[in-house]
Amino acid sequence: IVNGDLDSCRQEAEQLRGRYEELAEKSQQREKEMETHRSALGEAKVQKESMEGQIRVLEEQIRASQASEEQFLARREAIQQELAGRAQEKEGFVAEKGALNRLLDQTDDALGKLEAKVADADDTLRTLEFDREAQKQQMIQGLNQKAEIAASRQKFATQLEQARLERSQLHQSLLQDKTQEEEKQAQVNAWESQLAQVRDKLKQLAGQIQENAALRRQKEEELRRQNGALQNCQQEYHTRKTRLESLINITERYEGYGGSIRRVMEKKKQTPGILGVVADLLHAEKKYEVALETALGGRIQNIVTDTEETAKGLVEFLKKNRLGRATFLPLSSVSGREGFPRPEALKEPGALGVASQLVQVEAAYQGIASYLLGRVLVVDTIDHALAIARKYRHSLSLVTLDGELLSPGGSLTGGAFKNSSNLLGRRREIEELEKEIRQTLAEYDRVKDRAAALEQELEQAQALGGQLQDALHEAKIQENTAILGRDRDQDALDTLRRGSWSRKEDAGKLQQRIEEIEAQEAQMAQASRELEKQEASCQKAIGRLEKQLEKEKAKREEAARRLEEVRVEFSGLNQKDQFLLENILRVNREMEKQKNELEELARSRETGAQQVQQKQAEIQETQEKIRQTEAAMAALSQILEQETQVRDAEAAEQKKFFDAKAEIDSRVRELDKEAMRLQNQKERLEEHLEKQVDYLWTEYEMTPSEAESQRPEGLGSILEVRREVTKRKNQIRELGPVNVNAMEEYKEVSERYEFLKGQHGDLVEAEASLQKIIGELDVSMRAQFQENFARIQKEFQRVFQELFGGGKGTLELLESGDVLEAGIGINAQPPGKKLQNMMPLSGGEKALTAIALLFAIQNLKPSPFCLLDEIEAALDEPNVARYAGYLNKLKDQTQFIVITHRRGTMEMADRLYGVTMQEKGVSALVSVDLTDPSLAS
Repeated sequence: IVNGDLDSCRQEAEQLRGRYEELAEKSQQREKEMETHRSALGEAKVQKESMEGQIRVLEEQIRASQASEEQFLARREAIQQELAGRAQEKEGFVAEKGALNRLLDQTDDALGKLEAKVADADDTLRTLEFDREAQKQQMIQGLNQKAEIAASRQKFATQLEQARLERSQLHQSLLQDKTQEEEKQAQVNAWESQLAQVRDKLKQLAGQIQENAALRRQKEEELRRQNGALQNCQQEYHTRKTRLESLINITERYEGYGGSIRRVMEKKKQTPGILGVVADLLHAEKKYEVALETALGGRIQNIVTDTEETAKGLVEFLKKNRLGRATFLPLSSVSGREGFPRPEALKEPGALGVASQLVQVEAAYQGIASYLLGRVLVVDTIDHALAIARKYRHSLSLVTLDGELLSPGGSLTGGAFKNSSNLLGRRREIEELEKEIRQTLAEYDRVKDRAAALEQELEQAQALGGQLQDALHEAKIQENTAILGRDRDQDALDTLRRGSWSRKEDAGKLQQRIEEIEAQEAQMAQASRELEKQEASCQKAIGRLEKQLEKEKAKREEAARRLEEVRVEFSGLNQKDQFLLENILRVNREMEKQKNELEELARSRETGAQQVQQKQAEIQETQEKIRQTEAAMAALSQILEQETQVRDAEAAEQKKFFDAKAEIDSRVRELDKEAMRLQNQKERLEEHLEKQVDYLWTEYEMTPSEAESQRPEGLGSILEVRREVTKRKNQIRELGPVNVNAMEEYKEVSERYEFLKGQHGDLVEAEASLQKIIGELDVSMRAQFQENFARIQKEFQRVFQELFGGGKGTLELLESGDVLEAGIGINAQPPGKKLQNMMPLSGGEKALTAIALLFAIQNLKPSPFCLLDEIEAALDEPNVARYAGYLNKLKDQTQFIVITHRRGTMEMADRLYGVTMQEKGVSALVSVDLTDPSLAS
């Protein structure tokens, strides 16, 4: 019954659904048309709101401009007030400075008067001290004169007695003196003639020696300058050559480029279609390099190829090897654009030209240059660039010589330009370095030739100087000989003359001297009395001058104290005057700054007025568009209202179908619920029956039919049966637990036992195999060790003798049962010593022995590369020479890098590397190729 009613309801629902779908299709079509009109209306509303928003933005900007006008007026008034205040402040400072300057003048006058007063006091003190010292000196002179008078009186008495004794001997000697005087005079005249000749010769030689010394100093100074210039040329040559080699290596290895660029350029020789990177094909003057590298940016590493096929193959190469990405510019497809978009911008102030026209490039690559740089304008400064950008409404790409980049749209990129790679200027720098190296070599040859000529001229001057010195030495010997002879004879002649004159005069003057002594003695007595009076007078004068001197010193100290006070006051006034001057200058700067701000505000105000006029015009234009949009919206709203009325009528008709459908659906749901309930009840009963059957089979292994056949005849009620079942279950529990999993557990334990037993057997077998391999390795290692040890012993003996120039060196195994565990002893016997262990030897001998062992191992098994770090530091010069010579013999099989400070090792090297610091804080790597024939010459 339920199923029949359900089918009837479903048929009625299908009929309603057909009619409903027909109405729904019409309604959907209507809805699509309305949706189209709604979309148009929505777009019109959005457009209107957008335009209204633009008007609000423009009005807000106008209000902001008007507010800026108010701010301008307020700021202008504030600045004018500040200027008035600054002017008043300046007038105050100027007035104060004028008063201070007058005070300074007064103080300066007072200072001058005090200084003059102190100077006068100093003069008075010096005069008084001079007078006092004069009086003291006069008194001392008087005392000295008294002592001299007493001594003279005693002397005259003695002389009188001697004169009387000498007078008798004078007449006997006069005749002998006359003859000897004539002989000595002739000898003196001969010596004078010889001395005049020798001195003329000495004067001539001295002039020649001075000329020669001046010439030698001139040559030596010029030679020092030439040697200094020679060293500078060498230093410049090595520095520039090192820089050139570094740049060439960097260029060849494409350092500074991306990894993918370097890997592509490594295939340049195998791929003729690779023409180079952009940096290699463009050349420019040095002043444009920063601007052009900034304009190119990452495109400077783009790779130029001949065709698109070559570029495609290189792209596949990068993808296949996962080497990164690269940009390729095929000549067959890349061409210059239409040209610079605004040619009139080239006439603007600061415009230097289009970037593509500032580079030198081959004709074949002109299109590449135009493609990369044809739309970039190079400007000298950022101020000119900003002016050009604003004039052309930020529609141009501009770059300055300092590297600031202005892109279309208004973005500005700039700051400190860091360019360690200098990709664009590498080739120019290499050419400049090559030219400088050639000039340096030419200058080196010229200076070297001039230095050699100067050395020859200096040797000639030194030889002539030696000859002149020898001649001068000989002439001086002759002069000294003549002087000694002349002085000896002249002394003898003078002695004779003095003796003769004395003898003649003494006789006549002895009586006169006696009379003079008596007269002088009387005079001396009178002078002594006068000196005593003078001494008393000087003592009184000295006392009076000392009192006056004390008074003048006190006055001078008071004047000096007052002078110091005025100086301190003058210094303070000077500092205050300087402070006022700084304030006046500060006020002038602030007033100038505020005047500049007024001018800038006026310019901003004029610009804002123009912008307000533009925005008002835009508002009127936008309002006209809004009115047009509102008219279109009104038409669309009328159409939508008509369509909505039709849709509402159709919706009312559809609602009737919905009501009928809802009633049928309600009946169908009720019937479905009833059918579901009955179905669930059926399924529960079937499930319960199935559980009972399963229980019967699980517990008793019986089917329902078998159980029915075995049903006892006298079976009681269900309660009695359940009691009997419970009783039997209790009896089973009393029997205790039963391990029903015993068989499964036995199976698992048995399987694990078999697995572990197999593993144990494998381990025992592996142990035996490893023990056998270890034994074979021990035998092989012992044989190889003994064989190679014998070879090293023999080679060590040979190398030891060559490095030591004789002697004996041996290696031996120390006592041990196993050669692999035995120590190694090194015995050395340098020439002239006994054979012994190397440890007691000197440091140099031990080092040379270790070097011999190292070279012995190296000879038996040369390594391709070896680094030696000052291993010869302890050797003396002869052993360093042997070490370097032997090292030079091994260089054909091994490349050696040696760190050393020893001259002998450096002389044998092929190339030297060092670090120098020509400028403080700037280190530079210097390399010298000792195999270069130009250096050898």
